[in-house]
Amino acid sequence: MVVHQKKQKKVKQGSPEADCEGDAWIYTSIKRRSYLFISYAVGKWTQQTCQEMIDKLFHRVQLPLPENKIQIFSDGNDDYTYILPEYYPETCMDYGQLIKIREGGKVVDKIRKIVYGSPSIDDIETTDVENFNGILRERVGRLVRKTKCHSKRKRALINALELIQFHWNFMDPLHDEQTPAMLESLTDHIWSWNNFLMFHYAL
Repeated sequence: MVVHQKKQKKVKQGSPEADCEGDAWIYTSIKRRSYLFISYAVGKWTQQTCQEMIDKLFHRVQLPLPENKIQIFSDGNDDYTYILPEYYPETCMDYGQLIKIREGGKVVDKIRKIVYGSPSIDDIETTDVENFNGILRERVGRLVRKTKCHSKRKRALINALELIQFHWNFMDPLHDEQTPAMLESLTDHIWSWNNFLMFHYAL
């Protein structure tokens, strides 16, 4: 998901301007069926940003039993092709890409491509994460295209995404009045803002 694009400026590394100039992308991952917002990364459209997101995904999703495989589907971005094998052995992963062919700004065809493993070709779909990216744009003002409210600093955008990630997973009921976190057995109730603000880890 691209956040905004503007002309690049040369800035010094570590300067206040370095956090607010240029384009930024958000790599997102959600779990199919439960819609759990697992991980994201904000940065340039690079393997480094992709790896940051995959690293979070790897540490937050338990690897399936040996007889099963983790299934991962994405668009045609080749960053995933290079990064995923660093975390998941090819024998434990089914990975496929959905590549959209556009003409005149419209999607005219879709190509499903098996990259690793042996997923069902019909299972290769990115509709869920595309819908979720649309929901993020609707709910986070900093992601609205071509407006004054778009994020100008990376840290502010990350803070907003941290809040929406928790709200989406723990406070927003989806199916049968259950939140994604409830569907994943991460909690047994719908959280309130009071729960969130007053929560603290036991020492």
